[in-house]
Amino acid sequence: MLQTIANAFKVPEIRKKLAFTAAMLLLYRLGAYIPSPGVDLNTVKDIESNFSGNSILGFLNLFSGGSLSRLSLFALGIMPYITASIILQLLTVVVPSLERLQKEGEVGQQKITQYTRYLTVALAFAQSLGYVFLFQSFQNQAGTSVVGTLTFAKVFLIVIALTAGTTLLMWLGELITQRGIGNGISLMIFASIASRIPSGLQAWWTNPDAVFKLMMPFIALAVIVGIVFVQEGQRRIPVQYAKRIVGRRMTTGGSTYLPLRVNMAGVIPVIFAASIMAFPPTIGQLINTPAARDFANFFTPNGWAYVAGEVFFIVVFTYFYTAVTFNPVDQADNLKKYGGFIPGVRPGRPTAEYLDRILSRLTFPGALYLGAIAALPTILINQTSANFFFGGTSILIVIGVALDTVKQLEAQLMMRNYEGFLK
Repeated sequence: MLQTIANAFKVPEIRKKLAFTAAMLLLYRLGAYIPSPGVDLNTVKDIESNFSGNSILGFLNLFSGGSLSRLSLFALGIMPYITASIILQLLTVVVPSLERLQKEGEVGQQKITQYTRYLTVALAFAQSLGYVFLFQSFQNQAGTSVVGTLTFAKVFLIVIALTAGTTLLMWLGELITQRGIGNGISLMIFASIASRIPSGLQAWWTNPDAVFKLMMPFIALAVIVGIVFVQEGQRRIPVQYAKRIVGRRMTTGGSTYLPLRVNMAGVIPVIFAASIMAFPPTIGQLINTPAARDFANFFTPNGWAYVAGEVFFIVVFTYFYTAVTFNPVDQADNLKKYGGFIPGVRPGRPTAEYLDRILSRLTFPGALYLGAIAALPTILINQTSANFFFGGTSILIVIGVALDTVKQLEAQLMMRNYEGFLK
């Protein structure tokens, strides 16, 4: 991996992409420290206890890189965009018009992306309005609120600022995907979680629980090994190509393989599962009634209900995104079109059924493994006096995004340094 990164800096074009990505991420982190208009900075420091790692606000604060606890311009983070993407992906299954757009190729995908942007702005506006009233209820010992006395003009100004911040983050993520090294949204979440690593390490080192201090490095190492094992695991399906006559030339046949990854959906199911499970307790916090607070506490990130729901949604979204990214029928048609076949399997529909059967057997243990990696460290940390939330979900996202980014760098290096057969 280190050799790949070192080689990437030797290629001017990739070096420019890396510099552009770093500049966008730096701008993202800079915005996390710019307060929204109308926010009392002195009071912000007094309410940090409300964003402890064991609460849902602490979990959301982790995904925003600390922006939420400061009520900065990027306090909402990129989560509204992720929520909008989930809603649009699910609607394409049940709404015929969206399903037709999805099948229209690039033009239809651009239309769906446009709908996702509109929905992101609407969700950000509603969420920022709720956060304004939530922060108005947070007061220091002197009785001073973070946002002070609310007026229509102040509420409107803060809501517009937070909504504009989310819209800007959405644009920055798309710029990283188009002009940078790719995975713009995932890299922004990676940067948010990575920015909290120093405080997490400090909390681990100063933790009074000796058992936790001793076991935490081993737990983190085991999770990292498990993530790499699952992400890199694949089943190679042998493919044989027959000889063909094209015009006056005969193409020679050959043998290759079709790689089927254990987790073809990557880190997306984990991000989506965390986003969905953060929604119920967030609503409970925003309503701020006794029943709503009890509901929010029921889905606290260290609770069994949250862990069980997260594992369930990880499994569901792993299957869902695997079905979206890999279509066995299309793969079988492409193999048949170019004269390829799997030894022992007839071309056409039998090949599609064979690939679908293999993919189902691979996806199920891979999804369960990802769910176990996300849940086990959280359960173990819950049994200790840990005062920060940096469990399996966070490590899973960080390692998964890092592996995907390195693979993209390797692919771009291979495209520019391919020597061919005449070397």
